[in-house]
Amino acid sequence: MNTVLLLVDLQNDYLSVAGLEPGSGFVVERAAQLLKTCRELRIPVIHIQTSVSRGDDRRMPHWKKTDRWSCEADTSGHAPPDSLQPIEGEAVIGKTFFSAFSNSALDQQLRAHHAQQVILCGVHLHACVRQTALDAYERGYEVCIADDAVASDDPVHASITRRYLATRAAKFLNVASLIAELRGNSTREIPADVSRAVLAAASGIKSWSNMAIHTKSEMLERLALKLKLEAKSLAALMAQETGKPICFGEMEVLRTAEMLHAVIRSCECLDDEILQSGVTLRRRPHGVVAIVTPWNNPVYIALGKIAPALQCGNAVVWKPSPHAEKLSRRLLQIIHACGFPPEVLQLVLGDRSAAAALMCDENIAAVSLTGSSLAGYAAQEICARRRIPLQAELGGNNAAIVWEDCDLRDATHKIAGGAFEMAGQRCTANRRVIVHEKIYDEFVSMLERRVAAIPCGDPLQPDTRVGPLVSAEHAARVAAIIERSIKDGLRVIRVQSEHFTPISVGQREAWHPPVIVCCDDPANEIVQEETFGPVLVVQKATDWQQAMNLCNGVRQGLAASLFTISPEKQERFLVEARAGILKINRATADAEVGVPFGGWKASGIGPPEHGSFDRDFYLRPQTIYPAG
Repeated sequence: MNTVLLLVDLQNDYLSVAGLEPGSGFVVERAAQLLKTCRELRIPVIHIQTSVSRGDDRRMPHWKKTDRWSCEADTSGHAPPDSLQPIEGEAVIGKTFFSAFSNSALDQQLRAHHAQQVILCGVHLHACVRQTALDAYERGYEVCIADDAVASDDPVHASITRRYLATRAAKFLNVASLIAELRGNSTREIPADVSRAVLAAASGIKSWSNMAIHTKSEMLERLALKLKLEAKSLAALMAQETGKPICFGEMEVLRTAEMLHAVIRSCECLDDEILQSGVTLRRRPHGVVAIVTPWNNPVYIALGKIAPALQCGNAVVWKPSPHAEKLSRRLLQIIHACGFPPEVLQLVLGDRSAAAALMCDENIAAVSLTGSSLAGYAAQEICARRRIPLQAELGGNNAAIVWEDCDLRDATHKIAGGAFEMAGQRCTANRRVIVHEKIYDEFVSMLERRVAAIPCGDPLQPDTRVGPLVSAEHAARVAAIIERSIKDGLRVIRVQSEHFTPISVGQREAWHPPVIVCCDDPANEIVQEETFGPVLVVQKATDWQQAMNLCNGVRQGLAASLFTISPEKQERFLVEARAGILKINRATADAEVGVPFGGWKASGIGPPEHGSFDRDFYLRPQTIYPAG
């Protein structure tokens, strides 16, 4: 099939807009990788660029109304980033409105290349990319959109666009899958049979919801015991599949067993309540609940949702991450072996399209999800359209403030572990540390020494605390953002481990060493974007107000901590910090079993997980008045 790559509006003015999701650095890196491959394979490339001029003002009316001048010819904002610059032989086509086809030269170029398929990447998905895709579809071209090389400053609108186009005019593939397809190495997954799984789950709801609560509790108790017995084998499987150090995998499984007992306690009383005037309050399960879980804590997060959903009488269809499918299959076997009927817990495997199909199924009555920011927007759009409850935990860009009066050695030790253990692949990990200027240099020096002492390497070794990342692709993504930080002139410290054990060949490409980045620019990408890797950003603060502004100055708000002995500073922190989890003289990483867990701002949607909120989310209240 004759294919042409279209790069739409990948220009500095568009890429610098506030609120772009995903961030411009990531989108440019993905687009550049796709562009490089197309050039290697001699696939034609066409650059689509918005271009306006003050001498001949053809701006769109809404730009004129707000006196907006973007992508003005012969300015730096009009140009693409260096990695996306056109080369000799590549066409550049200008436009002033949304669609690239508004310039007839595009259609002429495509016909000259005998194009049958166009691949689109660029900004904005909800506007120019969308309109270009629809116009290409109208003209008979097959349309493919590079899913992780498109961005938007209106993410909910972009989620609507993604669903709309995917059911009509375009297929969405990530850059890695696209490259494999272009090279003839496609490994595209067979679509999951979502409807079958949902119908199977629905078939068991009546008998399951009517089952006595103590019978369900006995099943959870058996499951907790079984997990303790299987902890070592599950941890080994986790290490092999995701790169998580075996010590943390075993710890996760044992804590999951502890968490199941907390679920039993929080859901032990589901009886009706008699209110005033003989009015009765009762709680009823939703029906079939969709649960979507990540790979980084594949046992704890999954059962932290599945257990209370089942305990409250719901049936569950579970879609785990593709990176943890082997572990998920094994976990499902263990759950069923403990007496849970197979029909009330169904497993659906697949990528994000399987998750979207699951949430869209008309028999799904509620959704609980842990995932990325973009996954949250997609779920939010689907659940809002269907008007069903959503609980979403969406990660964090967590800051610790280190004040001048703290125990610096203690703070350094805890933050180093919180940032780099598990290679930083946990949502509560310390991503940023804000240090008072008086102790800044000493802290950075102590931090580097402490990080170097953390055992790294083979995740199957019992002493390892920092293993490889989940995939070579993720490691490359982390490496790319570090390279951009160097290009921005930031101080980057690559820490060499004093205790490194060799990694197996299969996971070697996924290794990335711990990195400390010193950055005082609060707007820099490395500060604003969650790397989800072994990267800690250190920022300097001259006074308390600046420290709090830096702490709160990102979109996310999952966890924050403060290291100080001052009761007054501790109280101010608890008042001013904008996060769902606050800690004093502790790292942001980790959380207690059985207490509410949820973020503010972009870190969460709906109620927190765990504790009393399990019952509140997985059951619906119903108020019954006595006969009149």
